[in-house]
Amino acid sequence: MPKEQKKPSESRRNFLKVLGAGGAIVAMNGLNPTQMVRAQSTGTTTLLDLIPEAGVGSDVLIRMQNDLHRAMLKKPSERHWVMVIDLRKCVGCHACTIGCVAENKLPPGVVYRPVLEKEIGSYPNVSRAFVPRPCMQCENPPCTPVCPVHATFTNEEGIVVVDYEQCIGCRACIAACPYGARTFDFGYTYTENTPVAVGKIVGKDTADNYERIANDEYGKSYARPDDHGSPIGNVRKCHFCLHRLREGQLPACTTTCIGRATLFGDANDPTSLVAEMISKPNIMVLKEELGTKPKVFYLV
Repeated sequence: MPKEQKKPSESRRNFLKVLGAGGAIVAMNGLNPTQMVRAQSTGTTTLLDLIPEAGVGSDVLIRMQNDLHRAMLKKPSERHWVMVIDLRKCVGCHACTIGCVAENKLPPGVVYRPVLEKEIGSYPNVSRAFVPRPCMQCENPPCTPVCPVHATFTNEEGIVVVDYEQCIGCRACIAACPYGARTFDFGYTYTENTPVAVGKIVGKDTADNYERIANDEYGKSYARPDDHGSPIGNVRKCHFCLHRLREGQLPACTTTCIGRATLFGDANDPTSLVAEMISKPNIMVLKEELGTKPKVFYLV
């Protein structure tokens, strides 16, 4: 007898199931690691189960995502977050800079991750070198002891953070940082000089609505109201996207790097990608002679 054919509706249903599984993999960053453990304990399928194992030829983002999920199951004090930037792969596209601005809703004049550029050689043998420079997250940070109100400190995960409610904007930490990794929020907006619209034209009264939406730094909502509330008037800096880590997501600069030049993970995990990279002989840190012990490493 001829094999019974599936009805069109059944075929479509199976196809949608496959699409749903694929969509879950794409959205895997949205699942909290705590939810994963809870789901696993109940015997249900989780997004962690859908993340493919990192094998030969696979995207390093998959491996780093697996590394991150393992790290988030540990106590915060047992993690050692580090970032590795492969200067051989950086093409100076500034995608990490823009991704950081969009993620943290940074105003004009506030940049957490600039990309420094330098021209090398002389004509006709000329090339350019690019060095992304986030906060070094020093183990011995010179910026924290100079704060008169203890608004900047190292948290339990080893990340140097800023308490916007405590900061008085004295900028002593900016002067103390040898890497220029801190900037001051003067309250500028991108639409400051935009004229008020007439008729149906979009003007300042509508265009600046986006800039007034609160960001989620440190897991809190910080809006930019007219009364110049926090974090306006405070010092701001890179914090390894701490709010994303708590949700099981990699830092924005890591996921937006088109050349996979930015790597992130827990150095206390010997099987992690970053632990493997920082053991290379061609690894270096900026201004090692200062004894700040940066957690940002460079492959050269």
